[in-house]
Amino acid sequence: MNSHGVSVSLLFPMMKTMAQSGYDWDAFCEYAAIDSKLLYNAEARITEDDFERIVKAAALYTEDELFGLHQGQRMNISDLGVLGYVMLHSKTIGKALSAYQKYNFIVCSGFNADIEVQGQDILISLFLNNSLTAPSRHCIEELTVSFYQTLLGLSCKAIPVKDVQFMHGQPPRIEEYVAVFGVVPQFNQNANTLRFSVEILDYPVLSADTRLLGIFEAIAEEVRTKLTQGSVLTGELYRWIIECMPTHFPTLQDASKHMRMSVRTLQARLKGENTSYNRLANEVRKELALRYLAKPEYTISEIAYLLHFSEPSAFQSAFRKWAGAAPGEYRQRVEVTNK
Repeated sequence: MNSHGVSVSLLFPMMKTMAQSGYDWDAFCEYAAIDSKLLYNAEARITEDDFERIVKAAALYTEDELFGLHQGQRMNISDLGVLGYVMLHSKTIGKALSAYQKYNFIVCSGFNADIEVQGQDILISLFLNNSLTAPSRHCIEELTVSFYQTLLGLSCKAIPVKDVQFMHGQPPRIEEYVAVFGVVPQFNQNANTLRFSVEILDYPVLSADTRLLGIFEAIAEEVRTKLTQGSVLTGELYRWIIECMPTHFPTLQDASKHMRMSVRTLQARLKGENTSYNRLANEVRKELALRYLAKPEYTISEIAYLLHFSEPSAFQSAFRKWAGAAPGEYRQRVEVTNK
């Protein structure tokens, strides 16, 4: 696989850590030779080597000899962007892990996981693609801990670790590793691995929603395609609109501020991807409308409110254009199909 580097989105958790710890991010960018303008470009990517260099620099800058371990604990599934949302709406932990393998390329093409069933266990090997050298201690510890934290967050239940192995030597304060994993890791091993009981593959993801999974998988596929073509703007913007919808319907001006570019530039970029902001926003509304209409507990008026239409009649009119039928007619068809 050709390397497409690391999304700059993986630097945002580090920025958050710096801010929470009282460090000046701009000062750190200067220290670590980071172009701070990269963070204002949602499509920007850096090489795996640069990412590892930055993580090492952060450990030195903060004088935290266990920086990778601590940073991994602070990671949230939302930091994985659309990959995180695909995992969040997968039916089981096993399906979420399959999604990670398939779409981790979007976040970081260099790192991935190999999952092997061994009798009553599963062995998860975390590795650097196409590399004969081991990733740095801080990077692999951040990856391993954040991976484990993600599984815990998806299942909302205890997932005992049977064994942890690292390729690097034993760092100080081994008790902190025990506090994270519940076991003493083995160091100086041949691979970086986590071992669990195979039964976790069937653990349900409590927040899973099949309709949303379909939406986010479609976005992930689009992002993956555009990434190989050098652009991920549409996918990033689509995901952001969905995130906004629970509280408000974002305008073009809101989008330009979020993407840190002028309205004119955003419109031109979207035109270059054969779409427009209105088209993306209406597609989000349509997909969410279909999801809500499949749930009988929501009235038509409530759905109009959830999608931030000014009044139910406006929603009725828009839905007719999208689906060729009134919302009530569409709901009746769904109910008949599901019987």
